[in-house]
Amino acid sequence: MSFSPAVVIAKKRDGESLTADEIHTFIQAYTLGNIPDYQMSALAMAIYWRSMSTDETAALTEAMLESGIVLDWPDDGRAVVDKHSTGGIGDKVSLLLAPLLACSHCRNPMISGRGLGATGGTLDKLESIPGFRTNLDVDEITQVTGQIGCVITGASARIAPADKKLYALRDVTATVPSIPLITASIMSKKLAEGLDALVLDVKFGSGSFMKELSSAHALAQSLVSTGERMGVRTTALLTDMNQPLGRMVGNAVEVDETIAALQGNGPADLIEVTLELGAELLTSAGTESTVQQARQRLQGHLDSGRAFEKFQAMVAAQGGDLNAPRPVAECHELRASQTGWLQAVDAEAIGQVLIEYGGGRKVMSDAVDHSVGLEMRARIGDQVEQGALLARVFAHPNAYQRTQDSLQAAFSISAEPAPPLPLIVEHITTP
Repeated sequence: MSFSPAVVIAKKRDGESLTADEIHTFIQAYTLGNIPDYQMSALAMAIYWRSMSTDETAALTEAMLESGIVLDWPDDGRAVVDKHSTGGIGDKVSLLLAPLLACSHCRNPMISGRGLGATGGTLDKLESIPGFRTNLDVDEITQVTGQIGCVITGASARIAPADKKLYALRDVTATVPSIPLITASIMSKKLAEGLDALVLDVKFGSGSFMKELSSAHALAQSLVSTGERMGVRTTALLTDMNQPLGRMVGNAVEVDETIAALQGNGPADLIEVTLELGAELLTSAGTESTVQQARQRLQGHLDSGRAFEKFQAMVAAQGGDLNAPRPVAECHELRASQTGWLQAVDAEAIGQVLIEYGGGRKVMSDAVDHSVGLEMRARIGDQVEQGALLARVFAHPNAYQRTQDSLQAAFSISAEPAPPLPLIVEHITTP
């Protein structure tokens, strides 16, 4: 029987499972331009409503992976590892973790993305460093990774091209929240790096894509199961994103905080998430036998300055100049309107305000103002007095005046004490 896209769409629409051959043939034909966007959109919507089994999700991931190349690495004794975050406000872990992994006898070819929506993008942060290139081709990715041990760049057109085409459709057809589609999108790009081990930082809360812990848990399980089925040791952490990670939110200011952390002056929550993710990778890859040993090794790279030296080498290899000025906009002080305890932070609202300042994009074609940002000066659970400093805001004066009320509303102060939030709530592995 000849292949019929309409039959495949109808099967999924009616809740039937698709075979691996049907999924592979559909994705291959779509990538080659033999299936039009409207039929791919119809299948995406059917998947959104009917979901997919674990087998179907793995087949979709494999089909999207096989639409492009898989990086190949020489057997020089270094494990190939990476981390993926589902995104959050102030999440700069990638900038810290890549050099730490490179110091730990690993290769880390980190394919990252840009910010769209409230959460910031790793590439945008790095591009606040004058000259830093995020458009390396495949040969440059392998060269820099081989030489330095790590690279952070955007996806090459040769890596999972099916995902690039499909993501554009998901955005305009409101199918982005589908867990099978999210899983295939993330894992097809990550597995194309030729990994031995992968760790996923799946965030939940006001500043993340997944607002509820239950949704984040379901996504983490899907990601881990798919990675393991594809032969890559995969684990996940569920981490809180009900307030920004670290203290700085923005682009240039997050690079500044990264450098401070690499020099031993990083905020505790940022260091904790980074070390825990790194330890998961080193034990998964067999580089260390226990999480405790892995954490000690990573902490040693921070304490000795080796991780900062590696970060400097990576930046230089990608054309960046860390000594060149990274301008920061004028500083304004946001103060508490009452006495009490900081009960909650609307991290997404903070991210949206920074987009209004130009620090992020409303559409992908928007230019980014790397100079704007915000520094958190209070955390959930802190007792604050009226007039106490809640945040320092880096913005142009007129923009700050327009958004001051929105920022004030993002900080909820209660008369009752509020407990601090747990940072890492669960480790997820396959049995």
